[in-house]
Amino acid sequence: MHLFEDGQSILFGGFGGIGTPPGLINLILETGIQHLTLIGNDTGFPDIGIGRLVTQRRAKKIIVSHIGSNPNAGLFMNNGELEVEFSPQGTLVERIRAGGMGLGGILTDIGLDNDIVRKGKQTVKIGEKNYLVEPALTADIAIVYAAKADPYGNLIFDKSARNTNPLVATAGQITIVEVEEIVPLGSMDPEKIIVPGAFVDYIIPSKGVDWKWVWEPRREID
Repeated sequence: MHLFEDGQSILFGGFGGIGTPPGLINLILETGIQHLTLIGNDTGFPDIGIGRLVTQRRAKKIIVSHIGSNPNAGLFMNNGELEVEFSPQGTLVERIRAGGMGLGGILTDIGLDNDIVRKGKQTVKIGEKNYLVEPALTADIAIVYAAKADPYGNLIFDKSARNTNPLVATAGQITIVEVEEIVPLGSMDPEKIIVPGAFVDYIIPSKGVDWKWVWEPRREID
């Protein structure tokens, strides 16, 4: 069964690549699919995280809070190759949460005075205050990275790699989780489970992160 196809929308977890599933990114690259709509916090770095898909021109549109760490995203946006919808980070996260909860959208006053954020969006007045109507975000597929999963798909995350992953897991029509460790049923502390298995459709074991982080020391070439 082929889960990934041309033209799909894909929600991804991660913040600057941390918490973005490396094996699933590689799988998407290997399939050769393109014309994707990517939804997540940012565009990673050129060769880190979701940035690998952006760099290889697999995306037609991205919905993100910023693209500053990936110059390729800015280049493609400016030359018309990539459509970019900017959403303030808190608003973006709430839109994903709303999608996972089955809501139609959220109301926020963030961006009312910003032409880029406000463009094309409905406004409503409640009491004496105006709000933007921000539509909820869902996707055909959600890709998630977790530290541990049991066979039912209950998930535990590792520190900051948790970031947007729990919300992303709820908002995909199909949710695929890449995990560092698959553990037996009953072995996880219920109080540490962040995402219940009801949201998870597929689990794959991870081979680990295969990119070099930008803060790691680089060997000098003689």
